[in-house]
Amino acid sequence: MADYTQCNTRTAFADGLMDLMAKDPRVVLVSADSIAVFRAAELKEKFPDRVIEAGIAEQNAVLCAAGLATAGFIPFVCTYAGFSTMRACEQMRTFVGYPNLNVKFFGANGGLYSGEREGVTHQFYEDLGIMRSVIGFKVIAPADAAQTIAALNDAYENDGPVYVRIGSGRDITVYDDNTLKTALKADVLCAYGNDALIIGCGGLLHNAKLAAEALKEKDVNVTVVNSACVKPLDEATLLPLMEACKMIVTIEDHNIIGGLGSAVCELAADHPVASRYPLKEGNMPCRVTRLGLRDVYPESGPADEVIVKYGMGVEHIVEAVMGNL
Repeated sequence: MADYTQCNTRTAFADGLMDLMAKDPRVVLVSADSIAVFRAAELKEKFPDRVIEAGIAEQNAVLCAAGLATAGFIPFVCTYAGFSTMRACEQMRTFVGYPNLNVKFFGANGGLYSGEREGVTHQFYEDLGIMRSVIGFKVIAPADAAQTIAALNDAYENDGPVYVRIGSGRDITVYDDNTLKTALKADVLCAYGNDALIIGCGGLLHNAKLAAEALKEKDVNVTVVNSACVKPLDEATLLPLMEACKMIVTIEDHNIIGGLGSAVCELAADHPVASRYPLKEGNMPCRVTRLGLRDVYPESGPADEVIVKYGMGVEHIVEAVMGNL
């Protein structure tokens, strides 16, 4: 098995898809001028009849994939996250979601981390919210390369449409081995205590883990959970953790409207729990503080600096926990 801890999310996608295409002739790749973006040149050389280049025509790429799915193929569509979910959203909804076709979408450059080289037109922070609203889609935002492989296999093994958001090629490692079996289940990354529950997805889980260590030094013990599957949430894992904690902080490289934070707030509202640490009298959900892009168009620039500027750094997670406790 390849050591995906030494890859980034893009190379992990290409390597994992190579394995799937080698074992299953139904698997095809449909690109919207994104072979280079997804490090898929070797796939095109090895499987020239099963790599289809649609060019800069995302709507056509989605329609091509829909047709392939009706003929029994398993198409994986790759392009930039915003170009599929915004430019071709109608085709994804009407021609894939509505007939529940077995098409898999991988969107690159999710979040602010992806604008360092290509600027604001190529960093996307609305895609998770858009795809959560499209009926029938599973929506996954893996943390790193190792979890991208798990998400790729989840997409292959689960019938129906799936959207997976990956990064820029400069992804931070969150998992130090290849043992993760699925991205559909929430995964506890560290469990120091119930003073707070930090729920995240994507590369910012690295910051969440660092924040947990910093909080522990202040005698504040928190649990960090990776909820890579933004839709559907793994309620069986999340609800008991939400009930046990004093408060919840969500962290995501996405607009706070519509993404993971919104999903967690909806879950808390739909399942009010009698927390062991209620903020006030009565049966109520825990307080949820959402960290992410606060409904503004951000600048692009050096990734770490931009993340801090817009309130998603380690210190911001620490402050959110300490301020609410």
